[in-house]
Amino acid sequence: MYDGIVQELIDEFGRLPGIGPKSAQRIAFHILQTPSFDVKRLSELLVEVRERVRFCEICGNVSEHDRCAICRDPRRNPELICVVEDAKDVAAIERTREFRGLYHVLGGAISPIAGVGPDDLRIAQLMTRLADGTVQEVILATNPNLEGEATASYLSRLLTSMDITVSRLASGLPVGGDLEYADEVTLGRAFEGRRRL
Repeated sequence: MYDGIVQELIDEFGRLPGIGPKSAQRIAFHILQTPSFDVKRLSELLVEVRERVRFCEICGNVSEHDRCAICRDPRRNPELICVVEDAKDVAAIERTREFRGLYHVLGGAISPIAGVGPDDLRIAQLMTRLADGTVQEVILATNPNLEGEATASYLSRLLTSMDITVSRLASGLPVGGDLEYADEVTLGRAFEGRRRL
């Protein structure tokens, strides 16, 4: 659509997840048309992130250190581990301020169609963490989709031989949602997870 480097910039933004052609074009033109936009700072940050950020050696969360801030925090409850698919999920749960345990990031979910099996995830590292007997409960917080359910089911079977409570995050109707728009699976989960008032 555009000459040379402008199209290259749009194409590069378009390769980012969640950025379609229109969004890529808008971002590129925002950078071109906004004189105050600090392109140099953006490029420095991108390079810095690639150089400094790594994954926590214990839980797999993103960190600038060998251990993330959560694993270094002595106030966290070491008897609880919440298993999530991605580091983004840690941030989502932390925003709720409801969970005070530790995390384990799998690095994805089991998906035979995408060629991702249990050996491709950080399951062996989880089993190593559980071996010393400190952990009393593992909360499976994988996504409520086909891959997340398969991963939770696999982990649940794997952990049955251990003397650990295994729980799953409740799923069901969102706050502010209407029953008429809920699909059968979501509505079924809402009934299964109902609680006494």
